[in-house]
Amino acid sequence: MMTAGEPDGEPSGAENWEINRAYLSLGSNIEPERNLPAAVELLGRYGRVSAASTVWETLPLGLAEQANFLNAVVLLETALGAQDLREEAIPAIEAELGRVRTADKNAARTIDLDIMLFNEAVLQLGRRHIPDPEIMERPFVAIPLAEIAPGYVHPVTGQTLRAIAAQFDPVASGMKKREDVLLRGRLRA
Repeated sequence: MMTAGEPDGEPSGAENWEINRAYLSLGSNIEPERNLPAAVELLGRYGRVSAASTVWETLPLGLAEQANFLNAVVLLETALGAQDLREEAIPAIEAELGRVRTADKNAARTIDLDIMLFNEAVLQLGRRHIPDPEIMERPFVAIPLAEIAPGYVHPVTGQTLRAIAAQFDPVASGMKKREDVLLRGRLRA
């Protein structure tokens, strides 16, 4: 974990640190107006959130009889590797925000954080594949990603995030912008 070591606030040995760019999806349908911004603030413990998408309201997948979700994407610049981010930082944030995992992966939740892209890498982290296949399948992932990194080239398909997102119609997908929910002032890269 990163810690400040020098009087000027720079980490000790910072010249040796590799800064990784992790694109994370965020979702919540239990107090989402509170939990999405709180998750972004907590991510700041692990690096710098340098970009945040619009927050989108989406219909729930699977169990239809639950509240709509709020979804967004952020770019976290971090010294953590993908495995440490997935196994340490994300579970710590989800636990702090009261996430309870159930057998139903589509159940209601206070927060869900997932790594969608990590640098330009192709990785297998346990059962999770990076880039996450949901980028190609879910408009509530593809569209926010394209908002913050339209020119990013998907390391497997060779398509830009802009081109991937253009395949989806947010209105037809049941998505609507929630401009009233801000993630750290909607930072831009």
